[in-house]
Amino acid sequence: MEAGPWGVCEETAILHGGFLLAARLIQPRPLRELRKADWPRVGPPITDALGEIGARCPSPLQHSRWKEEAVAIVWAKVLLPAPPAASLDHGWKEDGFFSMGRMIPDVNHTVLFELVKALSEPRLFVRLLLALPQDVCQSQLEHLVEYIASETSPSDIRFFLDVWWEVMKHKEGEEDATVSAFSALICQHECESSLDDGLQPPKRFKGDPGPLSDPPAATSLLVVLIEGLKRIYGSIALPRMKCYALANLAELLSVFTELEPESSPLPVAEYLEKISAVVSLWSGDTESMYHHRGLDEKVREAERSMSLLSMDKLSREELFVGLDFLSSMLHAWGEELQGTLNSSEEKLCYESYRLLDTLTTLGRNLACFSEAKDVSEDETRVVLELTQISKDFLKEISASLKSKDLDTSLVSSVAMTIIEQKLDRYVEMCSVFASEKTWAFSRDWLDCLVKNKALFQKPELVLKLLETLVSFAMLHQDKEARELQRQVTKAIVECYTELSLTDKNQVISGILVSWGGRGLSLNLQVVMEGFQEDLNVTFNQITKSVSDEGLTRAVASVARLTLLYPEATVKQVCNLAVVNLGAHHFLAQILCSFPALSFLETRDDPSRPRSLVVRCLEEAVWGRLSTAREEEQFLEFLAFLMQPNSATPLVSPAEVTKTFVLPYLKSDCVHIELSLQILSKVLGIQSCSEEHWIKSCHPFPLLLSLCKLLDGYTKYWHQPRDQFFPSLETKDLILNILCQLCEVVRPETAPSPELWVQSLAWLHRKVVSLDWTIGLRLKKLYGDHFKNEVPATLFEICTLPEDEWTSQPLAAYGPGSGLLAWMECCCVSTALRETMLTLLRVNVDNPEEVNLFSKGFLVALIQVLPWCSHSEWKRLTHVVKNLLERQILHVPYTLEYVQYIPLLNLRPFACYLQFSVLFLRGFQLLCSSSCSTWLQAEAWFHVVQLYCSSLTDLLGSVKSIAGSPSHPEDRTSTQEVSFICIQMFCHLLHVAAMLPEQGCSEPLVVVALEILSQYEVFSSADTSPGNTLQRANERHFLESITDNVSDKELRSTLLQKLSKLGAHSAGELA
Repeated sequence: MEAGPWGVCEETAILHGGFLLAARLIQPRPLRELRKADWPRVGPPITDALGEIGARCPSPLQHSRWKEEAVAIVWAKVLLPAPPAASLDHGWKEDGFFSMGRMIPDVNHTVLFELVKALSEPRLFVRLLLALPQDVCQSQLEHLVEYIASETSPSDIRFFLDVWWEVMKHKEGEEDATVSAFSALICQHECESSLDDGLQPPKRFKGDPGPLSDPPAATSLLVVLIEGLKRIYGSIALPRMKCYALANLAELLSVFTELEPESSPLPVAEYLEKISAVVSLWSGDTESMYHHRGLDEKVREAERSMSLLSMDKLSREELFVGLDFLSSMLHAWGEELQGTLNSSEEKLCYESYRLLDTLTTLGRNLACFSEAKDVSEDETRVVLELTQISKDFLKEISASLKSKDLDTSLVSSVAMTIIEQKLDRYVEMCSVFASEKTWAFSRDWLDCLVKNKALFQKPELVLKLLETLVSFAMLHQDKEARELQRQVTKAIVECYTELSLTDKNQVISGILVSWGGRGLSLNLQVVMEGFQEDLNVTFNQITKSVSDEGLTRAVASVARLTLLYPEATVKQVCNLAVVNLGAHHFLAQILCSFPALSFLETRDDPSRPRSLVVRCLEEAVWGRLSTAREEEQFLEFLAFLMQPNSATPLVSPAEVTKTFVLPYLKSDCVHIELSLQILSKVLGIQSCSEEHWIKSCHPFPLLLSLCKLLDGYTKYWHQPRDQFFPSLETKDLILNILCQLCEVVRPETAPSPELWVQSLAWLHRKVVSLDWTIGLRLKKLYGDHFKNEVPATLFEICTLPEDEWTSQPLAAYGPGSGLLAWMECCCVSTALRETMLTLLRVNVDNPEEVNLFSKGFLVALIQVLPWCSHSEWKRLTHVVKNLLERQILHVPYTLEYVQYIPLLNLRPFACYLQFSVLFLRGFQLLCSSSCSTWLQAEAWFHVVQLYCSSLTDLLGSVKSIAGSPSHPEDRTSTQEVSFICIQMFCHLLHVAAMLPEQGCSEPLVVVALEILSQYEVFSSADTSPGNTLQRANERHFLESITDNVSDKELRSTLLQKLSKLGAHSAGELA
């Protein structure tokens, strides 16, 4: 009815015609005086009219809507009789119901009730009833009771019980447009209206359209229903209706009273079973009004009956009146119903099923009520009596009947209907659907999953579906089953793809817990079909679009692959992070987007869980790093996984240390240098907990391993050539690591103070057999537990406090070796170097002692030099500079490479000139016949490297003192710097001439060219009148010196550089 419930249209004209025919049949009496006995004769024209309207409706929904509108029109006509003639002039303007009201003749409740009975629509009747104002609602229900109680027929009983049942099932918010319009119409009419057909005096409408939830009205409605049953129960003859009446009363007393316990809803499996049972009963019962309804309608209605809402409750007094009434009814009908229900001819119907179910529930509620409430003696008697009668009744019912073998094949269809229609508890039903393996992989099941994918986009549901899929795959491997598996896998992956990243991680975590690193591929072979190709294509695209913008897309792609085969995906990421130049940071970001991958495996040893990512790194990358660049990317990749910018770390420093460090801390292991770099990285990561992670990595054995490696460097140049040993560059790394470990291994890392002391003593015993300087490096760890143990000869040149220092006899440190020991102490650390400089005893007032010290210093320096790492050598050069500045070390400057007495101020550069001469004297000693066999051939390149690095530092210091040649006001004279450069160049060539011809020229060439470049810069900045001539003379002098260099490569490179200087000078002369 497009014109609305009160609009005049073709359908209302048909209805009008039906009422005119009915009115004609009852003449001379009007329809408002219709009696119940008249309906069979008068009713057909009205019902025929409604049938004709129904036939015109294009859909069942519209037919149902029209039925409701027809009842609303008739009911409105009952409540709102024709207005006085005086109001006709303005009524048609102000009253929406005016036209419709004039079309339908005046009718009474008989027409209304018989019409609803004929339509078999108690639900729409109750919806309209409960939309009325409270007092009108109660009055109309009382009219119904009066009507039913008079000349009661079986159809009257059915109608009353149906209305009762619908009242209990009603939920707020079910009102549609027709119900709302009906409610508004009745509330708006505030004039006096006759509310009955002579049974009650007229009442005035109240404008308050209060809801059913108001306690007085709600309670009175329930009481009216109970009173109505009392009036008609003697007329109830059919066992089915007796079960119906008892079930309604028992349900009302269980739910709409204080008996209702505050409990959680039924478990979803039990809930589903009950709904399925109801649907099964309706399907097999031809007398049920739902027998011919579709499955959707049956399930929806069954759900309504399972979720009664107790809006209000009966009072305590009304409750016990009701309980007493129920007892009397059970007493009167119990024996008959027992016999009927136990009869082999009697099939279980819905009404009897409800009775058994509600009596069982009521019995439980009564038991709880008696225990929890303060119950009077009379109340106790009523409760005990009803409890006993109920027990006796249920006891006599056949056990086979109560556990009737219902049509369980319906269960899956019911569950899928609840899901597809999104009925009550459909979310929980999705969980049952996903995990119930007996339903899975039927065509209906697959269709339901595909159609309702949006409902399964939750991590817990995806996981349950995957578990069901794997279970099926393990049992079914035929061609048809594999095709089903592909379809289901595709649907599940689509559900997973729509999840948030957090939810995806939850799924990945569940997969790893269930199936480990292999994930679904462990039992689901269809996953592997095309997976490798998919993996390669995906990562090819990812590595070609390395950008912040591409990160989200990349993470989504990797998430899908990780779902299918986590281990293979992680290995691919690890491998590409190493071999793809510059992609390691981006790939680390992708991997760290999946904190679920921090999963710890226990497959090999349950007592020792192991990181999945670390294992993948070890298997896919470790041992396959072929270049320094790959090692560097591996280190950076690993560091990011341990300490990402804002994400959760994927691997722990402890796990990395145990996997990539501890097994390889042996001097002959090819991985040792990389392992040490890894250890240095992990030690730089702050511990996230109060207990430092190093505690789980056997810190004292780790310290001992590092100490043994350091001890190996004392024999570095004497190691067998065919045996691998880490380079001297790695020595600095080991020293830094040892220093870091001494910082983090503190007493707190030990389980107890006693164990800490024992561990220190153990380490001390082990270290005693190693080089004595190693013990000094552990001083921060030892604390006050042990003194510094040094050669006795050190005490000869130092004032060492005996409470901190102690001597030990060492055969290698005989008389005169004190300076050697002192210099080795200076190499240990910056702090110890400063201590040694402070404690050194040299009488500068005694020339002989200074000369002796200076000669001994040079010898000791040459002895230490080949064994020094770069950091140790830098400490020693600082010692040399300090002693030169303090004039403790005497290094006379000779005029070997001076053509004339320079009239220059060389005092600011005296230290650096002495430094250069000291190096020259050292190499003269080192290259002398007395030392010809002392240094191994392999050591010369290292010694030259240290020498060249010192010359570079010297050159830098000279430049810093001189200032920039382009700012003469801020610089010392350029002539002095040019002179210094010439002297350093000559000293370097002198050293080069003494060196054995074993490929040491490369670092010398670099430094020599740098010196010449600085000479050129400063000499060019000299603007004095004789500068051009002086530069020409200096160039000639340098060329003559260079001509005497025996190394052809060095000579030709330097002469080429000098020729460019000459060309520049010639240009200036011209």
